[in-house]
Amino acid sequence: MSIENKVVIITGASSGIGEATAKSLASKGAKLVLGARREDKLKALAEEIQHSGGQATYRVTDVVNPDDSKQLVQLAKDTFGGVDVIFLNAGISPNSPLSELKVEEWNSMIDVNIKGVLNGIAAVLPTFTSQKSGHIITTSSVAGLKAYPGGAVYGATKWAIRDLMEVLRMESAQEGTNIRTATIYPAAINTELLKTITDKKVSEGMTALYEQYGITPDRVANVVAFAMEQPEDTNVNEFTIGPTLQPW
Repeated sequence: MSIENKVVIITGASSGIGEATAKSLASKGAKLVLGARREDKLKALAEEIQHSGGQATYRVTDVVNPDDSKQLVQLAKDTFGGVDVIFLNAGISPNSPLSELKVEEWNSMIDVNIKGVLNGIAAVLPTFTSQKSGHIITTSSVAGLKAYPGGAVYGATKWAIRDLMEVLRMESAQEGTNIRTATIYPAAINTELLKTITDKKVSEGMTALYEQYGITPDRVANVVAFAMEQPEDTNVNEFTIGPTLQPW
C-alpha cells in the first residue's frame, strides 16, 4: 500500500527515531503532523521537510497531557482532513537500580511511556473506529521483551505496551474496525534517550554499549514504512530491530 498522501501523526518527533521517521515518510509523500515538547526543533524539522517539497505541520505536545494528544489529532484533521496513522514514539529511559529508589523518575517513565501511549490511543481511537480504518504504531524496546539489571521500571513500562497493543489488535479484529497495530522493539539505536539516565554507573554502561554497537535511527524509520506499506488486510504487529553485531 502506498504511503503517499497518508496523514501521519508522530509523537517524540523532534529527534531520534521520530525525526528520522518524519523525514523518511515525508520523502515518500506522507503528510506529517509532528508533536514533541521542544518547539524550536519541531519548527526546524517541519521547515526542512517543507523546503524539500514535503508536507508537515507541528504542535508543541506533552503526551502526559491528554488534551495535547487530542489537539494533535485535531490539528491533523484541520490541516489535512483526517488521520491515517499515529506513531506513538515519545519515551524516556532514566534507568537505575531499584535500590536507588528514584521514585520520581519511576513515575515519570510511567507517565510518559504508558500514559502517553494511552493518551494517544484515546485521542485517535474514536476517529479510527468511526472510519473503520487506521494504523497505530508504538515504540517499545528490547527491554519490553527481555529483563536486565538497572532497567526494571523502564522495562515494565515497555512490557505494558506490548500487552496493550496486542489486546488493541485483538479487540479491533473482534469489533470489525480494521485498526492495524505495530509495536517496534529497538535495541541499540543512537538517539538522545541515554541523556535521560541520571544514574552514573548505568549511564556509563549504556553509553559504552551504544558506542560499540549503536546504529542510526533511520533503520527504525525503514521498519515503520514497511509496516505502513502492507496491504490493508495484512497486519504485521511486532518488529524487533537492532545492530547485527549486538548480542541483544
